[in-house]
Amino acid sequence: MRGGLKLATQPYNKVLIAALLLAGSFITILNQTLMITAIPPIMEEMNITANTAQWLTTVFMLVNGIMIPISAFLLERFTSRQLFMSAMGIFAVGTIVGGLAPNFGVLLMGRVIQSAGAGVMLPLMQTVFLMIFPVNKRGTAMGYIGLVISFAPAIGPALSGWITANYSWRLLFWAILPLALLILIIARFVMRNVTELTYPKVDPISIILSSIGFGGLLYAFTSAGNYGWDSARTIVVLLIGIIALTTFILRQLKMSHPMLEFRVFKDKIFTITTIIGMIMFLGLIGAETLIPLYMQNMRDFTAFESGLVLLPGAVIVAFMSPLTGRIFDKFGARMLAIVGLTIVTAATLGFSFLGTATTITFLTIMYAIRMFGLSMVMMPVTTAGLNQMPRHLIPHGAAMNNTMRQVAASVGTAILVTVMTTTTQTAQESSISNPDIYGVNVAFLVILALTFVGLILTFFIKKNGPSEEDVSKEIPQVEEEETAKTVNM
Repeated sequence: MRGGLKLATQPYNKVLIAALLLAGSFITILNQTLMITAIPPIMEEMNITANTAQWLTTVFMLVNGIMIPISAFLLERFTSRQLFMSAMGIFAVGTIVGGLAPNFGVLLMGRVIQSAGAGVMLPLMQTVFLMIFPVNKRGTAMGYIGLVISFAPAIGPALSGWITANYSWRLLFWAILPLALLILIIARFVMRNVTELTYPKVDPISIILSSIGFGGLLYAFTSAGNYGWDSARTIVVLLIGIIALTTFILRQLKMSHPMLEFRVFKDKIFTITTIIGMIMFLGLIGAETLIPLYMQNMRDFTAFESGLVLLPGAVIVAFMSPLTGRIFDKFGARMLAIVGLTIVTAATLGFSFLGTATTITFLTIMYAIRMFGLSMVMMPVTTAGLNQMPRHLIPHGAAMNNTMRQVAASVGTAILVTVMTTTTQTAQESSISNPDIYGVNVAFLVILALTFVGLILTFFIKKNGPSEEDVSKEIPQVEEEETAKTVNM
């Protein structure tokens, strides 16, 4: 048995723990997009510019990007119960700070605190689900995670638009707070530790390098989307991020107990499924960025209307994710991913021909079809990849998977915005009609090319996932006996 290993010693209810994690993750992930349509009234009340106000969403993503890689270390250092209680507590404190904020500085600090708690929730949830559910049930369990990942961000803009149109933007904080506190109270009685603790030593240098590396990279690409690739700010921060990240990776590869285990990429299936997941998440966030830009800036639709266009797609994901999870448990990820990516590719092609007469109905239906396909890909391929991990590497696999998705969304959004703006400028010089819409169409063609690459990669996924014996073979027998006695399977 590995030194310092500590297992759960109390019985626990899998369903209650899963429900608790889903509820906590839902409200934290919801906050990623909850402020988007609240920015105009905040700008007016606090007398700030649009570039300044955008930090309310940017900083949330940045802090998330910093916390997620650290989560693997935290999961091996602290119990899942301690982490969940702490993360939700920190998130609740940030929510209070945001609701009471007298000025923009305090409001921004509230968002930073919120995000510090939220950043741990998703990798914690994935790790716990993979620990408490057997391999033949993981697809169904992870399907519910897919529901949260796709549904929560999608309803954020519509919910925010309705609240800010009828009430104060502060209600976005005060409506969330009772839910966060209720989840905390329930967790006090329900949450148990289910992870393996190895108590790795704290390496401050790794934490600093990780924060500067991932944070710098995410900020650089966000900056590129706002200020351009030739901006001194973008170039300097990008170089600092690359240097810090390279140093961090080299340091992890030399350590016997790294903070984040990059050797997980030695597994071919994990690497392929992570790349597909990155492409899918990039396409998800990219479409959610481009469609509102097209509708609001080029077609004069309201923010609320653009949010409503995205809503049916989110509902479809909410319905389909658990269903595709059950299909995964029976047939594996390969066929699901092939069919799903074929649908996503076809629907993305439809978005490459937008015009001045494109209707809301067309946008809604095509986006819903696209999300239907995406629901067949996102969590099944993620589960297939994480199923390849031996038990002690699951926290690292989950953290790496989420980190790569976050980086892909940031990098991809910046590239898509750059493609859109440069193509628009070129179209203006060439006297192409509606150059701004032409720019959006070209950006969707980039997404189309990436999804086609993802489709090709799906053919390299194993037809069936590993058996229960394959995954558990690296767990010492004494652990299995202890777990069987104490865990209600």
